[in-house]
Amino acid sequence: MIIKKMIAAMLIGVAGVSGASLALAADNAKASYKAAEDAADASYKADKVKCNDFSGNGKDVCLKQAKATREHSKQDAMAEYKDTPEALASARKSEADADYAVAREKCNGLAGNGKDVCITQAKAAQTDAITNANTQRDVSKASASAREERADARYKVALAQCDALAGAAKDECVNAAKIELNK
Repeated sequence: MIIKKMIAAMLIGVAGVSGASLALAADNAKASYKAAEDAADASYKADKVKCNDFSGNGKDVCLKQAKATREHSKQDAMAEYKDTPEALASARKSEADADYAVAREKCNGLAGNGKDVCITQAKAAQTDAITNANTQRDVSKASASAREERADARYKVALAQCDALAGAAKDECVNAAKIELNK
């Protein structure tokens, strides 16, 4: 009886420490995200100043590129902070849009059929990037679902093995299976 109370107290203590660790990790992740956003904004301001060395379409391209670079940095930080397939797909789509804006601006320096071809290529690259982002998201979701199904199957096997036991031994077996398979 005393041993069970000691184990319960240890588990409660571990849960308390784990909760505090998770809160600290969340605070650190948020701080890292905010720092990455601030760094992206500072880099954008510096890049924007460099664009003053250009004129005409060159300056416009430079400004679009500076914005795209900032967008990439911010979206990567957001995807890392949220750490979900949806966040990563959203980031890649936003980056594709930013890259398209740069390519489109470069096309403005051309004329006639060359410009038309350039715009078509830029749009195709954007579409390709968005399709790849959606595909990667779907693959990540499918992989996570498959992992969960495999874990559920292993848990059922473990419970079936525990059924051969009785009393406290069975309870310990079930608890061990729950801990091992995070159930």
